[in-house]
Amino acid sequence: MKITIDIDDEILADAMRLTGETKKGPAVVKAAREFVRRQMAREFGRKVMEGEFGDYPMTNDQIEDFDR
Repeated sequence: MKITIDIDDEILADAMRLTGETKKGPAVVKAAREFVRRQMAREFGRKVMEGEFGDYPMTNDQIEDFDR
């Protein structure tokens, strides 16, 4: 989908530098994708901490052992 957006030049330059993209469009897409990924991870973590997955079968220690 094509859209027209106004982005501050410095922010766009930072996005391009941080994403490693040399073109504006791919840099914006990559930055937006990363933002969404982080927000979803944060939301999942909040749900876990609030016990929303009460039947989750693993304890924190089990998860840490599994990651090793």
